[in-house]
Amino acid sequence: MKTDIILSGVGGQGILSIAAVIGEAALKEGLYMKQAEVHGMSQRGGDVQSNLRISDKPVASDLIPMGQADLIISLEPMESLRYLPYLKKDGWLVTNARPYVNIPNYPDTDKVVEEIEKLPNKVILDVELIAKELGSPRVANIVMLGAATPFLGIGYDKIAGGIRSIFAGKGNEIVELNLKALQAGFDVANRK
Repeated sequence: MKTDIILSGVGGQGILSIAAVIGEAALKEGLYMKQAEVHGMSQRGGDVQSNLRISDKPVASDLIPMGQADLIISLEPMESLRYLPYLKKDGWLVTNARPYVNIPNYPDTDKVVEEIEKLPNKVILDVELIAKELGSPRVANIVMLGAATPFLGIGYDKIAGGIRSIFAGKGNEIVELNLKALQAGFDVANRK
Protein backbone atom coordinates (compact mmCIF):
# COMPACT_ATOMS: atom_id res chain seq x y z
CA MET A 1 0.00 0.00 0.00
CA LYS A 2 1.33 3.43 -0.95
CA THR A 3 -0.56 6.71 -1.28
CA ASP A 4 1.09 9.99 -2.24
CA ILE A 5 -1.12 12.99 -1.46
CA ILE A 6 -0.76 16.68 -2.22
CA LEU A 7 -2.86 18.97 -0.05
CA SER A 8 -3.31 22.50 -1.37
CA GLY A 9 -5.20 25.67 -0.64
CA VAL A 10 -4.65 29.06 0.91
CA GLY A 11 -3.79 30.09 4.45
CA GLY A 12 -6.63 29.75 6.91
CA GLN A 13 -8.51 26.98 5.08
CA GLY A 14 -7.39 24.15 7.35
CA ILE A 15 -4.97 22.23 5.12
CA LEU A 16 -2.68 21.39 8.02
CA SER A 17 -5.61 20.05 10.08
CA ILE A 18 -6.46 17.68 7.23
CA ALA A 19 -2.84 16.51 7.18
CA ALA A 20 -2.88 16.00 10.96
CA VAL A 21 -6.02 13.83 10.83
CA ILE A 22 -4.72 11.70 7.94
CA GLY A 23 -1.35 11.37 9.69
CA GLU A 24 -2.97 10.29 12.96
CA ALA A 25 -5.09 7.71 11.12
CA ALA A 26 -2.07 6.39 9.20
CA LEU A 27 -0.01 5.97 12.35
CA LYS A 28 -2.85 4.15 14.13
CA GLU A 29 -3.06 1.88 11.09
CA GLY A 30 0.63 1.04 11.59
CA LEU A 31 1.66 2.74 8.36
CA TYR A 32 4.79 4.75 7.64
CA MET A 33 4.36 8.41 6.85
CA LYS A 34 6.43 11.40 5.77
CA GLN A 35 5.16 14.92 5.39
CA ALA A 36 6.64 18.08 3.89
CA GLU A 37 4.87 21.39 4.28
CA VAL A 38 5.17 24.61 2.36
CA HIS A 39 3.25 27.16 4.33
CA GLY A 40 3.66 29.97 1.82
CA MET A 41 2.63 33.22 3.39
CA SER A 42 2.00 32.91 7.10
CA GLN A 43 -1.13 35.00 6.83
CA ARG A 44 -4.60 34.21 5.59
CA GLY A 45 -4.70 34.03 1.81
CA GLY A 46 -1.16 32.79 1.07
CA ASP A 47 -0.52 29.55 -0.83
CA VAL A 48 -0.36 26.53 1.49
CA GLN A 49 0.74 23.13 0.26
CA SER A 50 1.74 19.88 1.91
CA ASN A 51 3.13 16.59 0.57
CA LEU A 52 1.94 13.57 2.52
CA ARG A 53 3.36 10.13 1.71
CA ILE A 54 1.84 7.05 3.34
CA SER A 55 3.03 3.48 2.87
CA ASP A 56 3.19 0.05 4.47
CA LYS A 57 6.96 0.20 3.80
CA PRO A 58 9.43 2.86 5.00
CA VAL A 59 9.22 6.12 3.03
CA ALA A 60 12.58 7.54 1.92
CA SER A 61 11.62 11.06 0.85
CA ASP A 62 8.90 13.43 1.97
CA LEU A 63 8.60 15.06 -1.47
CA ILE A 64 6.38 13.69 -4.23
CA PRO A 65 7.96 13.66 -7.72
CA MET A 66 6.13 15.11 -10.73
CA GLY A 67 3.49 12.76 -12.09
CA GLN A 68 3.49 10.53 -9.00
CA ALA A 69 0.70 11.88 -6.74
CA ASP A 70 -2.18 9.46 -6.29
CA LEU A 71 -4.43 12.19 -4.92
CA ILE A 72 -4.66 15.97 -4.80
CA ILE A 73 -6.93 17.40 -2.13
CA SER A 74 -7.51 21.10 -2.74
CA LEU A 75 -9.62 23.57 -0.82
CA GLU A 76 -9.21 26.10 -3.65
CA PRO A 77 -9.84 25.29 -7.34
CA MET A 78 -7.05 27.41 -8.86
CA GLU A 79 -4.58 25.89 -6.40
CA SER A 80 -5.67 22.43 -7.56
CA LEU A 81 -4.66 23.36 -11.10
CA ARG A 82 -1.26 24.56 -9.87
CA TYR A 83 -0.41 21.02 -8.70
CA LEU A 84 -1.90 18.99 -11.58
CA PRO A 85 1.58 18.27 -13.04
CA TYR A 86 2.19 16.15 -9.93
CA LEU A 87 -0.91 13.98 -10.43
CA LYS A 88 -0.61 10.48 -11.90
CA LYS A 89 -2.58 9.85 -15.07
CA ASP A 90 -5.02 7.67 -13.10
CA GLY A 91 -4.84 9.82 -9.95
CA TRP A 92 -7.77 11.59 -8.31
CA LEU A 93 -8.43 15.28 -7.75
CA VAL A 94 -10.82 16.23 -4.96
CA THR A 95 -11.39 19.98 -5.00
CA ASN A 96 -13.57 22.75 -3.73
CA ALA A 97 -15.78 24.35 -6.36
CA ARG A 98 -15.76 27.74 -4.66
CA PRO A 99 -12.74 29.97 -5.31
CA TYR A 100 -10.93 31.99 -2.69
CA VAL A 101 -10.31 35.14 -4.71
CA ASN A 102 -7.21 36.55 -3.05
CA ILE A 103 -5.47 38.22 -6.00
CA PRO A 104 -6.67 40.98 -8.34
CA ASN A 105 -6.04 38.94 -11.52
CA TYR A 106 -7.74 35.73 -10.34
CA PRO A 107 -8.64 33.74 -13.48
CA ASP A 108 -12.22 33.41 -14.65
CA THR A 109 -13.84 30.81 -12.37
CA ASP A 110 -15.67 29.15 -15.28
CA LYS A 111 -12.35 28.57 -17.05
CA VAL A 112 -10.78 27.11 -13.91
CA VAL A 113 -13.71 24.69 -13.49
CA GLU A 114 -13.62 23.88 -17.22
CA GLU A 115 -9.98 22.72 -16.85
CA ILE A 116 -10.85 20.62 -13.80
CA GLU A 117 -13.79 19.04 -15.63
CA LYS A 118 -11.36 17.65 -18.25
CA LEU A 119 -9.90 15.26 -15.69
CA PRO A 120 -11.21 11.69 -15.77
CA ASN A 121 -11.04 11.21 -11.97
CA LYS A 122 -12.38 14.13 -9.97
CA VAL A 123 -14.78 15.11 -7.23
CA ILE A 124 -15.83 18.77 -7.18
CA LEU A 125 -17.94 20.03 -4.30
CA ASP A 126 -18.79 23.28 -2.53
CA VAL A 127 -17.42 22.53 0.92
CA GLU A 128 -18.38 25.92 2.35
CA LEU A 129 -22.04 25.39 1.43
CA ILE A 130 -22.08 21.91 2.96
CA ALA A 131 -20.33 23.17 6.12
CA LYS A 132 -22.87 25.99 6.50
CA GLU A 133 -25.70 23.46 6.17
CA LEU A 134 -24.08 21.56 9.06
CA GLY A 135 -24.05 24.74 11.13
CA SER A 136 -20.39 25.79 11.01
CA PRO A 137 -18.32 27.13 8.10
CA ARG A 138 -15.23 26.18 10.12
CA VAL A 139 -15.64 22.47 9.26
CA ALA A 140 -15.33 22.99 5.48
CA ASN A 141 -11.88 21.39 5.52
CA ILE A 142 -13.24 18.24 7.18
CA VAL A 143 -16.04 18.06 4.57
CA MET A 144 -13.21 18.04 2.00
CA LEU A 145 -11.41 15.31 3.93
CA GLY A 146 -14.60 13.23 3.89
CA ALA A 147 -14.85 13.59 0.10
CA ALA A 148 -11.21 12.48 -0.25
CA THR A 149 -11.48 9.53 2.14
CA PRO A 150 -12.50 6.93 -0.49
CA PHE A 151 -9.15 7.58 -2.26
CA LEU A 152 -6.78 7.60 0.73
CA GLY A 153 -6.17 3.89 1.13
CA ILE A 154 -7.12 4.21 4.81
CA GLY A 155 -10.53 3.10 6.04
CA TYR A 156 -13.26 5.60 6.91
CA ASP A 157 -13.33 4.35 10.51
CA LYS A 158 -9.59 5.10 10.89
CA ILE A 159 -10.07 8.65 9.55
CA ALA A 160 -12.97 9.13 11.97
CA GLY A 161 -10.67 7.90 14.74
CA GLY A 162 -8.09 10.45 13.65
CA ILE A 163 -10.71 13.19 14.03
CA ARG A 164 -11.58 11.95 17.52
CA SER A 165 -7.89 12.05 18.51
CA ILE A 166 -7.00 15.40 16.94
CA PHE A 167 -10.10 17.27 18.16
CA ALA A 168 -10.59 15.51 21.53
CA GLY A 169 -9.19 18.46 23.48
CA LYS A 170 -11.83 20.78 22.03
CA GLY A 171 -14.75 18.88 23.52
CA ASN A 172 -17.30 16.34 22.40
CA GLU A 173 -19.49 18.88 20.58
CA ILE A 174 -16.59 19.85 18.27
CA VAL A 175 -15.66 16.20 17.72
CA GLU A 176 -19.25 15.33 16.76
CA LEU A 177 -19.55 18.32 14.42
CA ASN A 178 -16.34 17.29 12.64
CA LEU A 179 -17.56 13.69 12.37
CA LYS A 180 -20.78 14.95 10.74
CA ALA A 181 -18.68 17.02 8.33
CA LEU A 182 -16.57 13.97 7.48
CA GLN A 183 -19.69 11.92 6.76
CA ALA A 184 -21.25 14.70 4.62
CA GLY A 185 -18.17 14.91 2.40
CA PHE A 186 -17.89 11.12 2.21
CA ASP A 187 -21.51 10.93 1.08
CA VAL A 188 -20.89 13.42 -1.76
CA ALA A 189 -17.88 11.44 -3.03
CA ASN A 190 -19.84 8.20 -2.97
CA ARG A 191 -22.60 9.75 -5.11
CA LYS A 192 -20.11 10.68 -7.88
